[in-house]
Amino acid sequence: MDFIAQYGPWIIAMAITGIAAGFVAGLLGVGGGIVIVPVLDLVLTAFHVDISIRMKVAVATSLATIIATSWASAKSHRKHKAVDFELLKTWGPMIFLGVVIGTFIAGVVDGRVLTLVFAVTALLVAANMILRANSPKLRDGFPNPVVKAGLGMIVGLISAMMGIGGGTLSVPILTAFGADIRRAVGTASAIGFIIAIPGTIGYIIAGWSVPGLPPFSLGYVNLAALVAIIPLSMLTAPLGAKTAHNVPRKYLSYGFGIFLVATSIKMFWSLLS
Repeated sequence: MDFIAQYGPWIIAMAITGIAAGFVAGLLGVGGGIVIVPVLDLVLTAFHVDISIRMKVAVATSLATIIATSWASAKSHRKHKAVDFELLKTWGPMIFLGVVIGTFIAGVVDGRVLTLVFAVTALLVAANMILRANSPKLRDGFPNPVVKAGLGMIVGLISAMMGIGGGTLSVPILTAFGADIRRAVGTASAIGFIIAIPGTIGYIIAGWSVPGLPPFSLGYVNLAALVAIIPLSMLTAPLGAKTAHNVPRKYLSYGFGIFLVATSIKMFWSLLS
């Protein structure tokens, strides 16, 4: 009974997070991290986890859940032929390198730095998605291999520090360079898988033996939250992916942007308070 009294609210909150995160993962190709990280940060605050590490726990746990949700989402998008595997072959290694660098940085800085990175990046991407929802593409394809490689590294680095699957950054980048929003979303779901595996391993290593971690933690990854979130998010990810193929491009872009604005405001508020 003591266990239920102590951890029951945590488990319920994680279950609700998993349902929402899975749907958003499939809908937007973001791996659900854009939902999981702010909610985990809020829950960890309620459990009095120190501010210097709670964002790291939220980010690390989010990346661990993305391993599963991205797999489920990518499978659904593949059925609609919306995953660009040729792009993944050339972009994937640079994204991987960015993840390694971003995870290393996250392991040595204060957790509030990750909160700031999350809030600023979410707001910038939201502005881009809302303002360019009906704007023409910048060009067909990347201008050259250097730009392509650099953007790939940025996607991996920032995603690893935010605990997201890459869609938050890769979707606007791909659409700006000529990709259809649905194909960009589908490819982003597969990019999440590339980001989540090395990112999770890095955060486990970085958080090993760190004092003050919540119960059931493996490094910065919280196993209790992981077990609660993954099953439900995998169930709802295919529904989100199916919905994405029935929503007009304009509304999908606006919805993505508004969602990110709300998330950014929450994270800025967390810093100020």
